[in-house]
Amino acid sequence: MSIETSSSLLARMRRRLSGGVDFGSFGSTAPISREFGYDRGRPIDRYYIEGWLERHACDIRGRALEVGDATYCRRFGGEHVTRQEVLHVRADAPEATLVGDLAAGGVLPAASLDSMVLTQTLHLIYDMRAAVAEIHRGLAPGGVALVTVPGISQIDAEEWGGAWCWSLTERSARRLFEDEFGAGKVQVETFGNVYAATAFLQGLAFEEVERRKLDVRDPCYPVVVAVRAVRTD
Repeated sequence: MSIETSSSLLARMRRRLSGGVDFGSFGSTAPISREFGYDRGRPIDRYYIEGWLERHACDIRGRALEVGDATYCRRFGGEHVTRQEVLHVRADAPEATLVGDLAAGGVLPAASLDSMVLTQTLHLIYDMRAAVAEIHRGLAPGGVALVTVPGISQIDAEEWGGAWCWSLTERSARRLFEDEFGAGKVQVETFGNVYAATAFLQGLAFEEVERRKLDVRDPCYPVVVAVRAVRTD
């Protein structure tokens, strides 16, 4: 019978006390990446966002608006977009056709937009209620807004960190949009689980994780909250 060394006994006791969990690369108090995974590949939240937009591509049509640039309208709307608008807070943004703060009111042409794509934008606006009211005001009757917001997420350490105000849940996103658009006019989905949330918080990229695990949905661990809202009046 071999005698267990004091160091191996101590290691075994530590494993027992910690529930047998080996934190490995996640054992540091610093994340693997502070770039949301952009520096390592495709961010995990973008996997969810782009898959959801692809499923709702038929909504991106007519006079369409996107915030920041027109990347997703071009990709998913294509020839179904007859006129492209891009909203940006800076007048020098290359693709901007409209400039202003979505929460200020009056920045969008009233009742004239057939579709809007706002990905990961609302959390940067303190007065989200005012922003959602402006989204509703800008949509034409029958127009659709496709909106995503962060749930469980790191906060940007660079350009947008100073404006980052919120993360949302399924419930808060639903109430926010139903208060403006009305019950029955809003669909909300959440994407993510504890595996996806942990990987995203660490800054891992889509290429570094198991897709089949990302596709499992656990509403208690939303990485992305997606809203489809229709103006009917």
